[in-house]
Amino acid sequence: MIGSNIAKRYARAFFEIAAEEKQYEQYDAEMRNFSSILRENKKLQEFLLNPIFGEADKKEVVETILKKIGVSKMTANFLKLLVDKRRMDILPEIQACYQEYMDEALKKVRVSVKTAFPLSAELSAGVKNSLEEITGKKVDITVEEDGSLLGGVVIGVGDTLYDGSIRTQLNNIRNLLVEER
Repeated sequence: MIGSNIAKRYARAFFEIAAEEKQYEQYDAEMRNFSSILRENKKLQEFLLNPIFGEADKKEVVETILKKIGVSKMTANFLKLLVDKRRMDILPEIQACYQEYMDEALKKVRVSVKTAFPLSAELSAGVKNSLEEITGKKVDITVEEDGSLLGGVVIGVGDTLYDGSIRTQLNNIRNLLVEER
């Protein structure tokens, strides 16, 4: 699991609240939405991370943003807690840890597929179905076109990488030929 111990503790605490209320995905989406606003707005990020500004001012700004984007009271309280505890800098880590806890609870796995060519909807669905059978979990698939691949696919399932690209196969053949000399 990625993330620091502090991020894991905050993520676990928020996850347990989400579990009690059965709101895993809603809280994840709300946290992700706020996190993306921070990522896109560097001045806001600098303001929230700057120790010169007081927590009351920071919390007021965060509350204003949260009202505009319409998050649940629980997510709002959690994000304001991060401001109070000066932990807003680890929000991306907390979000990543929370997502791992959520995926585990929902028996879900995130898969990235890189191909040299665009996958049709039918082929993408076939890959997804095959991976669901192999993993025994619900698959959340992200397909990315990678022009550097000559052909084939590279599939990442969690921490495991399945490289079926032509480039890798050619490199393997080249290495075998060099070894036999």
